[in-house]
Amino acid sequence: MAGVLFDFSGTLMRIESAESWLRVAAERTGTAFGPSELAERAAALEAAGALPGGGPPQSVPPELAGLWRERDRDASGHRALYTGLARQVPLPRPELYDVLYERHMEPDAWHPYPDTSRVLAELSDRGLGVAVVSNIGWDLRPLFRSHGLDRWVDAFVLSYEHGVQKPDPRLFREACDALGVPPQQALMVGDDPVADAGAAALGCAVHLVAHLPAGERPDGLLPVLRLVG
Repeated sequence: MAGVLFDFSGTLMRIESAESWLRVAAERTGTAFGPSELAERAAALEAAGALPGGGPPQSVPPELAGLWRERDRDASGHRALYTGLARQVPLPRPELYDVLYERHMEPDAWHPYPDTSRVLAELSDRGLGVAVVSNIGWDLRPLFRSHGLDRWVDAFVLSYEHGVQKPDPRLFREACDALGVPPQQALMVGDDPVADAGAAALGCAVHLVAHLPAGERPDGLLPVLRLVG
């Protein structure tokens, strides 16, 4: 292998819990929830799929179906979808929906998996190219800088910047080209057996990891070091 492509959410980092997400937004808007109300609203938002990086919606409202299919192709569509999903859950202040969306893009809303820095650093030390290939509607670079991980990433290939989202092979091709690595010498590491496995159409090897909270997956990336030889 000459290069490794990594998915972002659920692979290198994990978003905070829905309760933490809603709690921060509530504090910023001066919203008071009752003892059990915050947990109940957070659970409803999670079921609605309103937390980017969290689980998918239990069902997508018909009026949002088009946005859901193309949610990561541009920044405005990404925001419209996720604020629209959040609005399926009644909240006491209308400004909460936009505050929630803004919160999910902040560095401290994301937790790197415990072995992320070790694996990225070792790949870099071995001379392998590293790219982050993400279906996303906003720029990940400041987040990686804040967590001190950007020094080991040679390229960011983000769907909204190219108007193409995984599993379309064109996004993986962009990453391989950015690294100057033939697809047959690249390993794609992700958590989605549909989106991330799209790299196989180019000839990339694919390795899947479990999408778990950061504290529950301490060493899920370590096999990558063995796979690249």
